[in-house]
Amino acid sequence: MDLTDFGAGAQYIAGRWSRGIGAPFQVVNPADGSVVEEVALASTGQVDEAVAAARAALPEWAGATPGARSEALTRLAGVLTGAAADLARVETAQTGKPVKLSTEFDVPGTIDNTAFFAGAARNLEGRAAGEYSGDHTSYVRREAIGVVGSVSPWNYPLQMAAWKILPAVAAGNTVVLKPAELTPLTSLMFARACTLAGIPDGVVNVVTGDGRTAGEHLVSHPDVAMVSFTGSTAVGRRVAELATATVKRTHLELGGKAPFVVFDDADLDAAVHGAVAASLINGGQDCTAATRAYVQRPLYDAFVAGVAELYAAIRLGDPLDPRTDLGPLVSFTHRDRVAGFVERARGYATVVTGGGSPGKGHDGTDLTRGAYYRPTLITGAAQDSEVVQGEIFGPVLAVLPFDSDDEGLRLANDTPYGLAASAWTGNVHRSLRATREIAAGCVWVNDHIPIISEMPHGGYKSSGYGKDMSQYSLDEYTQVKHVMFDTTAVARKDWHRTVFGDR
Repeated sequence: MDLTDFGAGAQYIAGRWSRGIGAPFQVVNPADGSVVEEVALASTGQVDEAVAAARAALPEWAGATPGARSEALTRLAGVLTGAAADLARVETAQTGKPVKLSTEFDVPGTIDNTAFFAGAARNLEGRAAGEYSGDHTSYVRREAIGVVGSVSPWNYPLQMAAWKILPAVAAGNTVVLKPAELTPLTSLMFARACTLAGIPDGVVNVVTGDGRTAGEHLVSHPDVAMVSFTGSTAVGRRVAELATATVKRTHLELGGKAPFVVFDDADLDAAVHGAVAASLINGGQDCTAATRAYVQRPLYDAFVAGVAELYAAIRLGDPLDPRTDLGPLVSFTHRDRVAGFVERARGYATVVTGGGSPGKGHDGTDLTRGAYYRPTLITGAAQDSEVVQGEIFGPVLAVLPFDSDDEGLRLANDTPYGLAASAWTGNVHRSLRATREIAAGCVWVNDHIPIISEMPHGGYKSSGYGKDMSQYSLDEYTQVKHVMFDTTAVARKDWHRTVFGDR
C-alpha cells in the first residue's frame, strides 16, 4: 500500500485528504535544499473542521470495547510494517537524518509502540471494587477525556506523532495532531495508515500549519479537552498559558540538557563510545541527547582525547547512504543557530574539534548545499556559560571536570532542565546514589539514550510533566471516575443526623 500519495493536499481530516487554504509552504530536504513536497498550510477554519470531525467520532470510539480498539491498533501495526521502507525514506528526506537511523530506530520503534498500545488498550488500571466504607461498594472507571489536541516536533516526526496518537486513541479519545510544518509528511502517512487499518474516520486527524495560526487555535479551542505538546520550554509555557484559559488538561514534554556523569571508576572506553553516540544521535537534535559531560578529574584528559578522536572519524554525508553516520541538521536556519552557540563559545572556551560546516562528505561528495555541521567538542566552559546551560540541539558536547562525587551530582542538577541523565560507574553504591539524587525523569547507568515502549518518558522541572509511552502514558489520557453504590437499602442513613435529627 502506498502512504506517500498525499492526495489533494497536506490536511487529513475525517479520513480524507484536503488542501490547506492557508499560506503555501515547502517541505525541504536539508541535505541538498531540494523540495520534497509543497503544501498549503491549514487555516483556523480547517482546525475547526478537524476538531468537529474528532468530536463527532468520539461517542462511537469512546464507546467501543477495549478489545475492539486493541484489534484496530494491531491492524495498524501491520499496515505500518508493510509501509516501513516508505516511512523510513520519507522520514529521512524531510529531516535529513541518516537512513540507518530511520530504518533501525524511528520506524521499528513506532511499530513497536503501536503493538504495545494495542495490548495496553485492554489493560485499564484501577483499584479493586470493594466495600471501603462498609456500607457501599466502590469501584473506579477510567474513561476517555475527549478530543485531544496534540502538537508534535520536527526532530522525530513519525515517532512523536505515534507517541501522541497511540495512548490517546487506545484510551478511547479522538485526536487532532498538528505536526511541525517543517516535517509533516510521515505524520500524514501515519494518519492515512490509521484509516487503512479500519480506525473510524475522525478518530485521527492531522492539520499541517504553523504554530501561531493552527497551533495556538488548536490549543485554545473550546472543544479540545486535553492538550499534549512536545517542544521547547519557551513554547511549552505559551501552550500552558493558552490551555489554562479553558482549564484543559495539559501534557508537556519540553526541553532538556542531559548530563553525562563519568566517575573515576567508570569503564573509560564504554564512556567515550557512549558519549559520542549519545551526543550525536539524530545530529544531537534529541531532547535526551548527552550535551554536557562531567568527568571526574582522573579520567578527564583521556575522556576528552577519546571523544575528540571518535568525533574526527564520524562520517558525514548523504543521509540515504547507509554508511553515513551524521546527516544535516533539520534546516539551514537551525544549522546557523547551532553555529551561533559555538562561535560565541570561542570567546570563553576551547573548541577542541569540529565547529563549522564540512565541505566534503566521507565519500568526497559536496555537502555545501546542505545544512551540515561538524561534531563539536568544547572544553573550558564555565558552569554558568551559555553552552553549558542553553539547549543547543545540535552535535555539540561540552565537557567539564569535577573532583568529588558531591560536586559532580551538584553540577549535573545545576540547570533548569530535568529530562534525562546518565551515570557511568562500576560501583553499585555510586550508581544508586546517582539515580536517586539526579533530578531527571530518566537516569541511565552505563548507557545513555535507549528507550523502550514499556517504560515512561517524561521530565522534571522545566522539562515539563506527563509521560509518553508505557502504561503511565495511557493513564494520562484517561479521567478517573469513582462510582459508589449503597449496599444497605436503608432509607435513613446514620450519617444524616449530621444534617438533621438525632441518633
